[in-house]
Amino acid sequence: MAPSTVRGLALPALLTSLIDRGLWHHPGDEVLARVIPWFKDPLRFVPNPPQMEYTSRSMDMFADDPHCAFFRQARGSRGVAPLELPWLDVDQAVLIATTRNPGDDGALALDYRTHPSDPRVVGSDFWTDAALCRWRVVATSFSGFVASLGL
Repeated sequence: MAPSTVRGLALPALLTSLIDRGLWHHPGDEVLARVIPWFKDPLRFVPNPPQMEYTSRSMDMFADDPHCAFFRQARGSRGVAPLELPWLDVDQAVLIATTRNPGDDGALALDYRTHPSDPRVVGSDFWTDAALCRWRVVATSFSGFVASLGL
């Protein structure tokens, strides 16, 4: 059975169930292109909670380095106002997919700012504005994302 938390955040029960049953896997580039047409780089799904924990540490680096504002990742816990899209609040996010090619830096994340048990899924958008990354909604809920993928 997969651990149920990553970075202190409870993974959606649906995600834990998919992992436990061996069903959390990349659905194919064609399916992802249909579901996220604006995301241009090929993705790989992060397979399990320990890898999600490890992979999500990259957010800390971007959020804690003032020279990395290009990635629009910050800690909402350090702000005076709620952090909203196009920024990713790394205190309330877990990476579930990353780009296949090292250095592309793209990702999909669970964004817990909307719901603690069925968070929305957001993706990094480097293509709409080449000057800054912006985080965009991929699906308003993780369950909706899974349904759109046919998993």
